[in-house]
Amino acid sequence: MQRTLIWDLPTRLFHWTLASSFAIAWLTSDGDRWRSIHVFFGYLMLGLVVFRLLWGFAGSHFSRFSSFWFGPKEAIDYLKQVASGHAPRHVGHNPTGSMAIYILLVMAAVVSVTGIVTLGGDEQQGIAAGWFSFAQIQLIRNIHNLGAIVMLLVVAGHITGVVVESVMHKENLARSMVTGFKEAAAGTPVAKSHKVVAGIMLLAMLGFAGWWFTYAIDRTIDNQKWHIKLETGIGEEPHVKFVGKQLADNKLWRDECGACHAVFYPALLPARSWQKLMAEQDQHFGSDLGFDKATTDEILKFMVDNSADKHLTEAGFKIDQSIPKDVTPIRIIETPKWLEKHSKIAASDWVNPLVKSKNNCAACHTDADDGTFEDAAMHIPKAPKPVASAVAAPTTATPSVAAASKP
Repeated sequence: MQRTLIWDLPTRLFHWTLASSFAIAWLTSDGDRWRSIHVFFGYLMLGLVVFRLLWGFAGSHFSRFSSFWFGPKEAIDYLKQVASGHAPRHVGHNPTGSMAIYILLVMAAVVSVTGIVTLGGDEQQGIAAGWFSFAQIQLIRNIHNLGAIVMLLVVAGHITGVVVESVMHKENLARSMVTGFKEAAAGTPVAKSHKVVAGIMLLAMLGFAGWWFTYAIDRTIDNQKWHIKLETGIGEEPHVKFVGKQLADNKLWRDECGACHAVFYPALLPARSWQKLMAEQDQHFGSDLGFDKATTDEILKFMVDNSADKHLTEAGFKIDQSIPKDVTPIRIIETPKWLEKHSKIAASDWVNPLVKSKNNCAACHTDADDGTFEDAAMHIPKAPKPVASAVAAPTTATPSVAAASKP
């Protein structure tokens, strides 16, 4: 037996990067704030699977599929041998481990692809944007979530197998996947390091990460705002978010409606609501809009063409689905979906001087003016810290000093 390089560098880099990618993607799966990170690692996982499929034919001996092409029966027989305590040692992948690898590759591909398609349907973003509507994506989303759970269970089984075999054969299999070396008999095929391939892999991943996060990170907070945050506690740290797709705009609508209040994009109410509001513009929440026919027609057309029932945004789709067809709401904050989404917001947040009102959508939604209302573009601002008086009242100052201290 001699110390032999079994796992080449690209295989090891693939192994640990895939494991890390899945772990981070799992941990960021429920946080809209971290969606760009979640999606980045989903794309990375898919790229790693493609690489591994190619490397399964072009890599070193023990990295090739031909070296661990075992069937289900052999995998089950090996499990029985492990249970009996007499399982033979394999320098490369054992039959059960090989089956886990194939399942993990399939599940990683399924989870990544369904995730990309779900992103395209749920958020209308990414390379699959527009392939499916919000209503059609339900099944694919369920497959994505179920696939992630199955993959987690397979990972747990794989780790258990590594621990069991390491104890049984008195060798650290995890360490060998770090160093690449194992004890092997003379004549065992020796892997090539393939440092150039690993270097290209690393550069490709770093390049993709650099491009992705340069594109995805919200950089709207400039140095001045950072200074304000440091001094007063007002403001939020930059967060990773998606920028919603560009929606149609209308200058007349923006100018006329924005003259009195914040503009509320038409996708927040169904067409019948906008038609009712414009038909009753002389009773517009206690005022008369007084639009002439040309102005009314242009603004109404824009609102109807981009209303919630057109399903242009996820928020619009969900609001439309929540409103009974025989109901015509005229207040966005009274729609069932709005009430559901905002029911858990603390009362203290509503009276926050940075929020002030339920109508102040832009206080929490950085893309409110654009009308996209992406989940990842939402954050509740922290209330400003109380500022202590900068000048204390003089107590022992002489009259001349006290007089000199007056403004």
